[in-house]
Amino acid sequence: MTNEIYMTSKAWPFDQARAILRRLDIEKKRGIDRGDKPVVFETGYGPSGLPHIGTFGEVVRTTMVRNAFIALTEGKIATRLICVSDDMDGMRKVPGTVPNPDELEAYMQKPLTDVPDPFGTHDSFGNHMNARLRAFLDSFGFDYEFMSATELYRSGAYDEYLLRALNKFDDIMKVMLPTLGAERQATYSPFLPISPSTGRVLYVPMKAVNPEDGTITFDDEDGTEVTMSVTGGNVKFQWKPDFGMRWAALGVDFEMFGKDHQDNAPLYSRICKILGGNPPVQFVYELFLDEKGEKISKTKGNGISVEDWLKYAPPESLSLFNFAKPRAAKKLYFDVIPKTVDEYYQHLDGWSRQDEKQRANNPVWHIHNGTPPDENPPLTFALLLNLVSAANASDTETLWGFIKKYAPDATPENSPGLDRLTHYAVAYYEDFVKPNKAYRDPTDQERAALEDLVKRFRNVSAAESNDGEALQTMIFSVGKDHEFENLRDWFKAIYEVCLGQSQGPRFGSFVAIYGPEETADLIETSLAGNLS
Repeated sequence: MTNEIYMTSKAWPFDQARAILRRLDIEKKRGIDRGDKPVVFETGYGPSGLPHIGTFGEVVRTTMVRNAFIALTEGKIATRLICVSDDMDGMRKVPGTVPNPDELEAYMQKPLTDVPDPFGTHDSFGNHMNARLRAFLDSFGFDYEFMSATELYRSGAYDEYLLRALNKFDDIMKVMLPTLGAERQATYSPFLPISPSTGRVLYVPMKAVNPEDGTITFDDEDGTEVTMSVTGGNVKFQWKPDFGMRWAALGVDFEMFGKDHQDNAPLYSRICKILGGNPPVQFVYELFLDEKGEKISKTKGNGISVEDWLKYAPPESLSLFNFAKPRAAKKLYFDVIPKTVDEYYQHLDGWSRQDEKQRANNPVWHIHNGTPPDENPPLTFALLLNLVSAANASDTETLWGFIKKYAPDATPENSPGLDRLTHYAVAYYEDFVKPNKAYRDPTDQERAALEDLVKRFRNVSAAESNDGEALQTMIFSVGKDHEFENLRDWFKAIYEVCLGQSQGPRFGSFVAIYGPEETADLIETSLAGNLS
């Protein structure tokens, strides 16, 4: 029934997969017969804005857990990944990025699927954003089923649970009211009726709750008392009760969410139980931070978009960033991209030397669902960036000229992974390295050491000219001979004086690719103050 190697893997997706398996075992012991019901993995989406890096993170991480569960159970238990769009939410503000925003003001608080599409491509704003979400997810090849909250409410899929909520109205209120202030308590209701006169989502108190006939009574916006059914899309649930109701109605077995939901998660679970459901396994992940350590916000625009990342790095590296330590707060800004790219290829390089147990802990297992590509570029992304910087290369052809010296058999055709890295490196250099270059003059000690290094580079034997280790040892020797107390300061000086940056990859590896003679020329040019 289970794969024993995956049962002992320490990778967090396998840990979550085992938690789901334990949940199924508990259900079985309680006499709950699931029949052929698949294990349901869920993610949620708010369609008031475009899909963003958090959307990608939630779906890619959930997919990793789903894949781990399938491997753990050897595919003997069916699974589904559903992506639910909360598109019946009332529009609270008009996005500033839409055409003719003033024309949408009249539709405030109407369900997003009842708001006209300002882009003119779909029958509503909600459906336009849903289409953007689906195109976004499809572009990454995710295997998922899309569900619209509007369709779930209006088709009757939620009717049974809305009627249960009527019967359990007091129990739900006992859960919710202690979490609210006195003013909010006075008007709170888990049911949000859709006004029959204006079509808006109403936040109004209930005058009567009638489980016998499945209706609620409230005052409409014009003061008219209205009694109407809770079924058929006449109402929606407040977002916190909606979370728990969705779990119960859709039979969700696993859902992950950000730390901002953590305090509310017990409420979701209690409401799920009140409505006769079994709360899913829940995984809380930390939120991304910007370079200042502040929470990333779409409103502030202080983060990186998926499009931003993919302009400078392969999608696998973005998956790795999401895989690594999801429960630890991580800074997400452009400086992390080169390091993450190289870490991805390091994990990929290690795969061929690992046994099955080790591979289950390797991030590339989870990025590629156990079948990573056979790809190992001979140069790191950091080295490529330094080559672009030293050669001032604005095109990949120049870069390939140096690569051929180091790896003569490599071509863009037979090394497509390396070729795409060259394009990423040029783009990243132009936008982030070049504008921030800051050359400095050397100290007397540094100048003497650099002049010595030039002499040694010009006398390097042919055998050593592309030997990165030998060249690294030579550079170390120069630093020692010129009595640098800390050799890190020596290497930092090389980078700051010659490349206008404070750090980089192993300089010996760079010299092996760029060439000792070319590096000597670069150093002499920098000592003459002719770099800018």
